[in-house]
Order: sequence, then C-alpha cells, then structure tokens
Amino acid sequence: MNPKILVIGACGQIGTELTLALRKLYGRDQVIASDIKEGSGTLMSSGPFETLNAMDKLAVEACVEKHRVSDVYLLAAMLSATSEKFPQKAWELNMSTLSHILELARDKKIQKVFWPSSIAVFGDTTPKENTPQTTIKEPTTVYGITKLSGERWCEYFYKKYDVDVRSLRYPGLISWKANPGGGTTDYAVEIYYKAISDGKYTSFLQKGTLLPMLYMDDAIRATIKLMQAPKEQIRIRSSYNLGGISIAPENIEASIQKHLPDFKVVYQPDFRQAIADSWPEGMNDSKATEDWGWQHRFELDDITQEMLTNLKVKLSEKVE
Repeated sequence: MNPKILVIGACGQIGTELTLALRKLYGRDQVIASDIKEGSGTLMSSGPFETLNAMDKLAVEACVEKHRVSDVYLLAAMLSATSEKFPQKAWELNMSTLSHILELARDKKIQKVFWPSSIAVFGDTTPKENTPQTTIKEPTTVYGITKLSGERWCEYFYKKYDVDVRSLRYPGLISWKANPGGGTTDYAVEIYYKAISDGKYTSFLQKGTLLPMLYMDDAIRATIKLMQAPKEQIRIRSSYNLGGISIAPENIEASIQKHLPDFKVVYQPDFRQAIADSWPEGMNDSKATEDWGWQHRFELDDITQEMLTNLKVKLSEKVE
C-alpha cells in the first residue's frame, strides 16, 4: 500500500521538487503539499494543498488526521544566512516544528518521519577533509545549532519511543526549479542565473572556498531511497552524511565558461564567508552507501549542462 504523505514546507527549494517527485511516484492524491503560503503554479496544480503554519501543533495534527497521513516530510526551516539575522525566530521555528512531528509519531498518529539536517552541524573543530559520519560537532551558527539539537532529538525519540525517523545531512543543493531560500551555499545557484542574465556574477564567497555540493535530482533520489529502505537497514537515527562533489566558486566559473566563454566572477566575500569557513570541504558518506545503497550521479559539468539548459528556458519564459 502506498503511503499517505504530508510535505510540510512544500513550497521551498527542496519541498517543491520533492513534492513533485513523490506525486509522480505515489500518485497526486497520496501527497498533501502544505506551507504557510502558496507555491509555484506547477506545484499548486500538481495535487492537493493545505495552507499550514508548521508551528501550530493543533493545526498540524488536524491536517494529519484529516488526510489520514502515514508519513511526514518536515522541510519547514529558516536557513543559515537568514537565521543569523533572526536567531531567536530561527530557533523557535526550527525546533518547535520538529518537536510537534516527533510527538505525533511518538503517539502513533503518524508512522514515519523525514527531517533534513545539514553540514551546518559541523564547525571549526571538525575534520574538514572527508568529514566522517561520527566526529566532533561544534556548530558556530544558529542554523547549525538547531540542526545538531534536532539530530539529538531524532535519535532520542527513536531509542526511547521507537519513532521511525530518518534524516540526511544535506550539503549545498543546486537546483533550477525553485529559487534559493537564504542559505550560505545559495551562490552555487545564483551564479548560473547571473551567467545567463548578466554574463557576470559577484560572489559572496572567496576563491578556494571548497564546499560539498549536490544536484537536487540526487538529493531527491537520496531522500526517497532512504525513506523506502526497510527499517532494519537504517542504522543511524541522528542523520546520515550525504556527500556529492566538493567544489569552490572558481570551479563553477570554469565549468560555465565551457559554455559561456566571456562569463566572469568578481569575488567580494561578506558575512557568509565565515559561515562557509566553518563547514567541511568534503563529506564521507560511506555509511549511507553501506546501509541503503546511496551513490551520487551528477558531476560538476553534468550539473552545469542541466542548469544552463533549463534556466535559459525558464528565464526566457519570464521575459515573454
């Protein structure tokens, strides 16, 4: 039997594409999209939508009961750069929403939970190269603090209440379908937009800032693969490292120049540089490979081809 799914935060960068992928897999009426405001026309026309404040526990519970939801994908969150501007709001949003869902799962009102963590759980004291699954985690950002706290809550609820909660530590995600939502790795999306529209880009990260990145198609595939895996294969209940490719801004610049030779990047780092400097340069995701068969597919030039091809169409449609 197909699960009945509720995606909370369905209008964000990950939520938009995950919702569409889940509907393609399980059927439009099996996946309820929800967010505090409506999303893109593509998302809204693809299946049922509920306007939902993820911080309102009673409203979330009512939505779960109304649709007889079995699985919840909780994507509502304030991301890294925005969280630094509104730290208290970030803590309240990121932590209360997770607490509500874990409690519903503890009370057997839902069966399975997906909650995303992030490379932001790591900090300056973490080994930067090939960062292992289990290592020092001393985050230096509000976002990272909320994600590390969330990981501990997830493992606690699994061990104490047998809540089937599953999680991935996403690296930076690159996508053309939805706009970025205030993360430090957003430059890796913005740079493609500007390559097409302006022929130049001002990077808020400096040359040599190596970070793990993943094309959104790979991230969506990993998320669904994790949730489809038999429960006994999920040996890590805090969050799995999810690696992709390790790239710096100048690597993307060079890849774009293979298609647009005149494209140039100017480097003017801002406060986000310090955030990026505290994160790993590359992730060891061998545990995800061992436990449920994860492997990324897209390399940098594959990503560049996909981004430029699709964004040219998207941006030309806006002009028309």
